[in-house]
Amino acid sequence: MNHYLFAVLAGVGASIAIGLLSFMDANLTDVVLLMAPFGATTVLVFGLPDSPLAQPKNVILGHLLTAAVGVVFTQYVGVSALTLAIATGVGVSAMLITKTTHPPAGANPILIMLSGQSWGFLFTPVLIGAVMIVVVGKSMRQLQQRIAAS
Repeated sequence: MNHYLFAVLAGVGASIAIGLLSFMDANLTDVVLLMAPFGATTVLVFGLPDSPLAQPKNVILGHLLTAAVGVVFTQYVGVSALTLAIATGVGVSAMLITKTTHPPAGANPILIMLSGQSWGFLFTPVLIGAVMIVVVGKSMRQLQQRIAAS
């Protein structure tokens, strides 16, 4: 497939994924489906879909693991410059140990700790948002492959 066409389709896919999350976020009461690390996630999922870092397992579990670390620190350890650093390191190590490395998820402990999130944040936006990005990513990948084959 032409490099320019691929780039445009990747941008369209990222727009659709973030647009869906934004639309649902704005129209559902008490539900948050967006978080800043998802912007970086779309770069990998749509721009580098064959990368090991963009695979569904990495996207979903990477975000869940690091978000859980952030919540644990927020709820049980506390938030300080030192704990922000330690939580980020623990999140990185957890992804590497479990082979679920997804670089954008490295921001999750910082985001969660600075905004004081609780366990519900793991479901929305983390799990639902990550799954939606993966689903849109798989759909766009199929479209790209069909276009390339024609």
